[in-house]
Formats: sequence, structure tokens, C-alpha cells
Amino acid sequence: MTIQSLMATAAASIPAEGQAGKSGAVLPVRMQVIPSEGIAARIQAAVPAGTQLTVTCLPRRGVGPTIRTAIALAYLGFEVVPHLAARSIESREQLAGVLRNCHDAGITEVFAVGGDAGEPAGPYDSSLPLLEDLAEVSGGRIRAGVAGYPEGHPDHSELHMLDALLEKQHLASSVVTQLCFSAPRIQWYAQTLRREGVRLPVWAGVPGAVPRAELISLATRIGVGPSLKLLNRRGPLGRRLLRGGHYSPESIVAELQRGGAVEGIHLYTFNNLAGPAR
Repeated sequence: MTIQSLMATAAASIPAEGQAGKSGAVLPVRMQVIPSEGIAARIQAAVPAGTQLTVTCLPRRGVGPTIRTAIALAYLGFEVVPHLAARSIESREQLAGVLRNCHDAGITEVFAVGGDAGEPAGPYDSSLPLLEDLAEVSGGRIRAGVAGYPEGHPDHSELHMLDALLEKQHLASSVVTQLCFSAPRIQWYAQTLRREGVRLPVWAGVPGAVPRAELISLATRIGVGPSLKLLNRRGPLGRRLLRGGHYSPESIVAELQRGGAVEGIHLYTFNNLAGPAR
């Protein structure tokens, strides 16, 4: 399954508002990209205008490249959700400038995370105070998604992460899950959030068309949990993810579409925009 075919399938049958994630409906898909030299031109050449994109924030580069890329893509006709990493934002004044630039470019949603920087660059050490200031500074004009961890967070217990979501859900618009290779685990996580009182729509973080060796290396570095082992299994479950020795997201996406527990697919592309799933 190529990214283009996955996006085309989703675009051909976008469910009516409020129906995404229901069993039998085709889930909407959005693509996560990494800010890099020439990425806006590559996306314009490979991805249909109007596609929803998210632009990640790299801890060593700060929010500048993320916002510049997001604004460039917005002016090219894409629906863009830039990531704001709390620990990479230097001041409330910088946040206000970022939100002003986003608003001017027609960007109405961001994705607020704590971030991986070792030390906060400014007053925000986690996503909660960032969300509070974001709501105040934007006057509620810009929504914010938050992160979820189906396989747990490397530094915090599952109970801690659940309490954190409950504490900030009134400031958030959605939950986007960490990359996960197991559709049942993602569905279990979404259902658990519902039972525990988190009412936000859940977008399932699914790895896209990335060469298998590179994908395993990336997943290991970002702390993906037990589902990573599925790529190395030789049984039926492993074969569904690996066809001819190449990774494909097709079976994960199909399971999620049948399950009815999530609102959409958040595709981690790692900037591999055109190639087959390998």
C-alpha cells in the first residue's frame, strides 16, 4: 500500500461529520511530516492539495522550522497542524507570535506535546501549561491535539498519563497516539480512555510506507513498545504486517477501520511520501 493509495481510499469515502470511526466507515487519514530542506515542494508534487498534514517539531531545532514549514504548506492549499513542543518554546511572547502567524495563515489547530528537549527553553516544562496559555492567548480560536500512549510512556506510569489526559482534556480537541504496530492495542487504549472518562476523539498513530530496517530503527529510538516485536514474528500475525519481507500498514488500517474505536488514522510518514510500503 502506497501513501497515495491510502489517501485516495480515505478521500473517496470521507464519512459525514460525527461518523468517523464508526464500524464500516472509511477513516480519514492525515500525514505527519518532518520539516526539512525542500519538503514543501516534495509534498506539493506528491500529495493532493487539501490533504491534512501535521508537521513535527524536532527538539534540536526548535519550533521555527516547524512553523515555517507549516505556513508554507498552508499557503500551498494544505490543511496543516503544526506540532508545538512545550520544552522548545522560549517564552509566552514567542508562543503569541507563533499563534498569530498560524492564524494569519489560516491554521486553526496545533498539536501540543511536552517535547524531548532535555531542559525547557522557557516557561513550559509540559503540555498542560502550554495548553493553558495557548487557549488564553488565542482566545480559543486555535484548537490543540494532545498525545496518547497505547503502550505506555517510557518515563511515567499508565495511571499518571491517564490522570494527565483527564486534567487537560477540557483544553484539547483530540488525542493522537504514539506510533503503534498493533491495531488491537490501539483499540483497547481508545476504549479504555472512554471507560475512564476521556471523551476526546482518538486518532491512531500508524507507521506509513517506510523501509523495514529504517522503521525498526526509528521505532526503537522513539520508544515504541511490545508491538514492535510483531515485525519480527514468523507466524500469521507477523505475515500480515510483512509481505514479501516488506512492512505494509494495510492490515493495521483495515483492522482499525473495522473496529470502530478511533476517529481517524495519523500516518507517520518519516518523509517517505511516494514509495511502496517496504
